[in-house]
Amino acid sequence: MPESGFLQTVSTFDGHSGDPLSDQPRGPVGGRTTTRKSLGQHFLTDSRIAGRILDAADLSPDDLIVEIGPGRGVLTKRLVDRVKRVVAVELDAELAAALPERLDYPANLTCVVADARVVDLAELIAPETSYKVVANLPYYAANPIIRRLLESQPKPEVLVVMVQQEVAKNMVAAPGEMGILSVATQFYAKAKVVCSVPPRSFRPAPKVTSAVVRLDVLPSPAADVASEEDFFKVVRAGFAAPRKQLRNSLSQGLRIEPVAGGRILAEAGVDATRRPQTLDIDEWAGIYQVWTRSSHHQEGEG
Repeated sequence: MPESGFLQTVSTFDGHSGDPLSDQPRGPVGGRTTTRKSLGQHFLTDSRIAGRILDAADLSPDDLIVEIGPGRGVLTKRLVDRVKRVVAVELDAELAAALPERLDYPANLTCVVADARVVDLAELIAPETSYKVVANLPYYAANPIIRRLLESQPKPEVLVVMVQQEVAKNMVAAPGEMGILSVATQFYAKAKVVCSVPPRSFRPAPKVTSAVVRLDVLPSPAADVASEEDFFKVVRAGFAAPRKQLRNSLSQGLRIEPVAGGRILAEAGVDATRRPQTLDIDEWAGIYQVWTRSSHHQEGEG
């Protein structure tokens, strides 16, 4: 097992030589100066914000960092100077090829050409290896990337991610304003907003404000459920019609009669007239537990 905990089993550009470790062709030396709109690229250029991101990650010299979307290396350059190993996951093959040379081939950097929405983390990180994630995420891919990191194995211990400000607010929302993303995030991690980031901090400037969020991954999920998949099936069902009362929304999502949905909520001790955004994770877990014992769940399994 490599000392770094990094498994080199995918297409990479190694920091020692800058050469690809596969047959994938290199991009132009130095990389492009333009962005690819199709990849939602907005390169961070604000050094102050870069500093806030790295400070939020509480870096130490022994850290293994997975950086998602390194782009032209504004964060990467600082990371390789401060931690033991950086694995940079970049979808744009030209940028990935150019990054080691741009940073003068740091020995502790490996660039991986992969889509973070579907990458197998077990191919990047050795079992039982502690690591952190630092990422400037493209808006269109932020939710699936975060979900994959939180649901897959091995999980990071900390994530510091740049997302759209509205997404950040949803991630940290308290009961009363929660959505599916709030529940999905807080089921796995403690979330807090580090700072807001104005459009002028990027090139090209996006049309919306961004925010940096820190996620401290919980040792175990916030609720004890037998099946995380079924738990989130219930949560998604509950938000099927978020403006309706929970009895109607849950029944619509589970495709059962409202009277049956009302019985599930009554047994779970949840007022059927509430809106789904007012529930906390423990209440969702209670509804899930009742549903798993119900004939409706058993019929669905049959």
